[in-house]
Amino acid sequence: MIEGLIRKLAESHSLTLSEYESLIVNRDEGSAKLLRSFAVKTRREIYGNDVYVRGLIEISNICRNDCLYCGIRRSNTNCERYRLTPEEIFSCADEGYELGFRTFVLQGGEDSFFSDEVLGGVVREIKARYPDCAITLSMGERSRESYAYLRECGADRYLLRHETADPEHYSRLHPEAMSWQNRMKCLRELRELGYAVGCGFMVGSPFQTAEHIAKDLKFIEEFHPEMCGIGPFIPHKDTPFKDYPAGKLELTCYLLSVIRLIHPPVLLPATTALGTIDPLGREKGIMSGANVVMPNLSPVGVRKKYELYDNKICTGEESAQCRECLSNRMRQIGYEVVTCRGDMKNYGGVRN
Repeated sequence: MIEGLIRKLAESHSLTLSEYESLIVNRDEGSAKLLRSFAVKTRREIYGNDVYVRGLIEISNICRNDCLYCGIRRSNTNCERYRLTPEEIFSCADEGYELGFRTFVLQGGEDSFFSDEVLGGVVREIKARYPDCAITLSMGERSRESYAYLRECGADRYLLRHETADPEHYSRLHPEAMSWQNRMKCLRELRELGYAVGCGFMVGSPFQTAEHIAKDLKFIEEFHPEMCGIGPFIPHKDTPFKDYPAGKLELTCYLLSVIRLIHPPVLLPATTALGTIDPLGREKGIMSGANVVMPNLSPVGVRKKYELYDNKICTGEESAQCRECLSNRMRQIGYEVVTCRGDMKNYGGVRN
């Protein structure tokens, strides 16, 4: 039965909610191997052995929100706060460009300092210096007007994890001030404004069930994001979820394969969180169908402070070391890190 579901997904890129749930509940080593083989074949048909690289710049760990799982949540008084100046951000981008990066991801908490004027000015300056580069923002929930202004300034892509496609589950992960409805509204507006949009969720987050994951997969199928970031939940010692178990590498890789078959051309990262729970986690992610890695360009002095979860890796390496390390790791498993913008490619297969 599960083999039939995998073959159906590979051919039609669509399953029902109950079929997605069955794919999760009834998985075993054999089904994971078959799923992985289809995912890798599909990815290679579109992207070959290329792995796209993104230069991650973590611009601030100051956040107005109080998400229960996050180490930089507003209530965490043990978090040593920082904020990069625009000049520091430009310096990171300058260094990254010299190292071959052609996409920069500006990520941070929802920090009021980065108003439209300030963040828009940063985007404009990076675009002026490096017009051949793509700029991705991951700065949380903002107004439609804000998203529109930042798009006018030159932002190309926006990452906003939907976290969960189930409203009740969302309410158990976030404070009352945040709503699932607003998160979905933001994603719709980003799409309407012409961004390449990324969504995603944590695998193994507290209270998550197979039914929740099935809803996430159906949402991804229907939304068709250009990017999709999933990674294992990893607890942080200073959050209400500190004693909850981490998500599993095995299930995360399995779901990477599923997402590749749902939306074959999607840009799919092998995340730092994968590398945190397993020394070869990112390699296993790539071998499950992922095709993006995100070395850190942030100043070494602040990397440990951007701690969304415990024991984050790559906090002490210089940017050049981080870039070269990942390139060597990918080469050892038969893949090649390429220096280009790495846009989602057109795909001639079925699209529902």
